[in-house]
Amino acid sequence: MRLRVSGQQTGNDYDLDLVMGGEVVDSGLPHGALMNDFVEAICARDTDRTARARAAIVETLGEAAMVDAAAMIAAFNAYPRMADATGIPLEDAKAAATATMRQELDLETFNNAAPRA
Repeated sequence: MRLRVSGQQTGNDYDLDLVMGGEVVDSGLPHGALMNDFVEAICARDTDRTARARAAIVETLGEAAMVDAAAMIAAFNAYPRMADATGIPLEDAKAAATATMRQELDLETFNNAAPRA
């Protein structure tokens, strides 16, 4: 949602296929491959690969950049879990504004999960 709205305000166009495909695509972001490897290693829970990616980021961009990247990954992992755990509903206005994006990302799949007690 934020990328789409930001893009509308700045004139930038964001291709969600870059983050939804099964293979790594060059996004054009500086050090994108390095950062993507870090994200993929963390999501795969591969501690050796994560350590290598972390070291590569520190070597290339410095320790502060690695800490920032790790914090960003943690935040994106935590926010939806907090909302799901507390049962925060998606407001009607946000549901309408994100309908196309949610369809593209196949997020409706998660609505078929067992109801919370």
